[in-house]
Amino acid sequence: MHEARLPRTLEAAAVLLFLLQSVRVLFSVLFGVIYDTIFEEVIPLTAAGGILLAVILAFLTPLAAVRRRERGASLLLTTASIAALARIPVTINQPTIRLWSSIVVIGAAGLYLSTLARHHPRRLAPALILALAADQFLRTAGDTFDLALRPWWLPVQTALAVGVIIAGRRAQQGGGLGTGGGSPQDHPSGWIEGLAVGSLLFLETSLLDFPNGVARWSGTGYEVVAPLLMAVTLLPLIEPVRRGALRLFRGALGGLLLLVLGLVGLAAGRWVGGWIGLAGLLLGQYLLLVSLFRSGRAPTPGGLALGFLLFLVLNFAFAFTFTYPYTIPAFRGMGQPVLLVAGLIALLPALRSTRPETLRPAATWSPLSLLPAALTLLLTLAFAWPRPVAYRESGPLHVGTYNMHYGYNTTWRLTLEEIARTIEESGADVVMLQEVDACRITSYGVDNGLWLARRLGMHVVFQPTLENLSGIALLTRFPIVTADGALLTSELEQTGIVHARLRVGDEEVDAYGIWLGLKPEERARQLTDALAFIGDRSPALLGGDFNSTPDSPVYARLVGAGFVDPFVALGVDPAPTSPAIEPRNRIDFVWGRGLHPLDASVPDSLASDHRMVITEWDLP
Repeated sequence: MHEARLPRTLEAAAVLLFLLQSVRVLFSVLFGVIYDTIFEEVIPLTAAGGILLAVILAFLTPLAAVRRRERGASLLLTTASIAALARIPVTINQPTIRLWSSIVVIGAAGLYLSTLARHHPRRLAPALILALAADQFLRTAGDTFDLALRPWWLPVQTALAVGVIIAGRRAQQGGGLGTGGGSPQDHPSGWIEGLAVGSLLFLETSLLDFPNGVARWSGTGYEVVAPLLMAVTLLPLIEPVRRGALRLFRGALGGLLLLVLGLVGLAAGRWVGGWIGLAGLLLGQYLLLVSLFRSGRAPTPGGLALGFLLFLVLNFAFAFTFTYPYTIPAFRGMGQPVLLVAGLIALLPALRSTRPETLRPAATWSPLSLLPAALTLLLTLAFAWPRPVAYRESGPLHVGTYNMHYGYNTTWRLTLEEIARTIEESGADVVMLQEVDACRITSYGVDNGLWLARRLGMHVVFQPTLENLSGIALLTRFPIVTADGALLTSELEQTGIVHARLRVGDEEVDAYGIWLGLKPEERARQLTDALAFIGDRSPALLGGDFNSTPDSPVYARLVGAGFVDPFVALGVDPAPTSPAIEPRNRIDFVWGRGLHPLDASVPDSLASDHRMVITEWDLP
């Protein structure tokens, strides 16, 4: 029995890691499917409905968990093997392949999780924490872009699948049919625990397991957050620390205190912000994970299925806080309340009585078990450490603007590397970016601006416009003197303007990035705000997606404000920029004031759904 615990825990951690990765992939692909169904109308409603039905069925597989222990052991091995094998094609960067393979992984992992909770309840919490830590590690190692979703990872993923199957066989042969201490009847279950697991998965996959998300949400530095978040995530696995926390929060009053402190921490993350907000989020993460061990109860299959459905509902509700102009306007600014509702449900098991066995010391714990955690922390610190910037000290300035479509091309294939190469090949020293996500499950949880900055050896200035996790950004190789930004008046989707004062030789140049709304009256108000924000600063650069053509009032007002269109000034034929495939409209511009235009062009890259604009300017 005891020799089966380690392989069973490793098998469970791997399956849960595959679940976390596949959920992220699924929602990223679904984002494109829903967009193309509703807005582009290129996917029939019946096809989209069939996909959503398959998704719902995949999340209901916990209901199929079996009661008999002998069948449970076989089912664990079977579902773990299916999840591991189906996870291999998830690595392939093709939306259709990723969609269906991730659905299979989720279905198999859901049934595995339900069976594990019934027959090995003590393995559930440590396996989930190991999976969360591994997921954090892989994303931090990739500068927020999961290494396990890169093309070169395919043979590694294949080896991992083989390893999971071997671990499952060893666990089965080792007699791992019990709970790792007592029979399943000794470990009561409850449906509230199932809802809590679903809410916890939502919180982790939307924010708390993402150092970039926690950093943006609280307004703190990624390089500081990453190692701290990893440490807090691993802490509940250290038996003396966990036991001390459980003793502190034992009893009805202790459980209530745990719940209240967890919610206060989650609320402080956004509403207080800064280092206090970061401390609150770290406290919330720790208490959420500790609460997994507190009651000693496992989720029932029905409760877990309800929890998975709740996970779907919470994800759609959180998505509406970003897409409110096109879905439900009442969800504007509701990101924090959605997270607090999820936090409340996730912490409800803390109100149950503490089971005595959760407070007993583990006979096998050794300080040597801290070594893997210490090594993980050191590597996380190294991966998160700021990258050197290849500074450019003098002009001329090569300035571009790029609507990067959250890292996707027109067909919703993830193209971050192609976008980076487009910028790299353009020779741009300053790039204004639009449609920049910093941590959304619908764009793989990547911090687009941070990843591009590290990939290209540049600085990034991010201006959040939606829930602190989506907005616009400015990349630069020039030293930054000051940086700021502002929100623009928006009745529809919130937009903004980002600013960095750059040192170019002995001069200073103000660079601005902007994204204007979809309706003329909205753009008029926003341009008024933007011109007031810019003032009479000169020399100045202004680039972005203006959603306005050269015959528009926006264009005329910019000319009237003293800005120069380099294409017109140089007599260069201005190529259209949108859409990227067979472009028809020129709506992306780089304007200059107090600078001499030297060149302007539109590269033919199809990495995004817009084309990049690249210009060259000399100081006066």
